[in-house]
Amino acid sequence: MPTAEGQVRPMTKLESQQQQEVWVKAVEQAGGKVPPARIVKDVVRKIMERTQVPNTYQLGEVCQILAKDNPELRGKGGCWGIVNYVGEFSCTVATWDGEYTVGLQYLKSYNYLPAECQQMQLISDRISRVYSDSLEETVKSLLQLLGKLNRPYLTDVEDKLLKVLELEIRD
Repeated sequence: MPTAEGQVRPMTKLESQQQQEVWVKAVEQAGGKVPPARIVKDVVRKIMERTQVPNTYQLGEVCQILAKDNPELRGKGGCWGIVNYVGEFSCTVATWDGEYTVGLQYLKSYNYLPAECQQMQLISDRISRVYSDSLEETVKSLLQLLGKLNRPYLTDVEDKLLKVLELEIRD
């Protein structure tokens, strides 16, 4: 039987029959002992992957990253990324500061038109050329906020700010 809430929390997303299957497999993986939460979570993830619908994302599509319940995506919640690889149960998305392989349950399409996706690619490229860990905190924060916009364009002021940064970094 579970000994901590963290062991059963990942199973709440599943049907009761699947929950039983998860627990049996997790106990097996733990060598017949009460499994730690990380083993339960891994078994749940595998079961969810095999029951998911096919990946419908396309190369160049703009998606929002949903970081809920995924510590690997901490700090990326709400960020947009551009799909540059489509796998069976995940996509690799490019953001302003790198690439991330993200499970389908952690992505949400913006359903942009192809021209809007191309515009977002240009914005992403511009931010990526400027962004680095050596920047001042306020500049990094500004670029990160641009990476969380919920629209496929920059306002005139945002565009001017990015142009100033591009000029400053180039010099």
